[in-house]
Amino acid sequence: MKILIAADGSQYTARVLDWLATQSGWLGAQHEYTVLHCVLAMPHRALTLGGPAVVRALYDEDADAVLEPVRAFFRQHGLAARFVYEIGMPAEHIAKLAEDGKFDLVLMGSHGVGALAGLVLGSASTRVLALCRTPVLLVR
Repeated sequence: MKILIAADGSQYTARVLDWLATQSGWLGAQHEYTVLHCVLAMPHRALTLGGPAVVRALYDEDADAVLEPVRAFFRQHGLAARFVYEIGMPAEHIAKLAEDGKFDLVLMGSHGVGALAGLVLGSASTRVLALCRTPVLLVR
């Protein structure tokens, strides 16, 4: 099974990994894992202050901070995973990668903000559910 794990570096990412480790059959070499983190784009004016190399270093640093604990999780379990990051809105990138990569499942945490807060504030998980044709498993 091809599994796409959306990671944002929050406690909800840690919950996804904890859940994954406790489910027999979900964690093993028989699966192919890709971990995706989306770095929010900086405003265009901020980009001009540091130049492309500085901006790229900031994006890389953000992605490494989020992805390193997930890399450690996979190393601890002796499993290979592919790690990628994209710049932009998370839901759109998750749904696009899930479809383009022909993933069988998207696994992500849900902050569980509730219906009213989700309606007012929006929610990455709600947006992924709306955009994604791939089955999505939310862990709270």
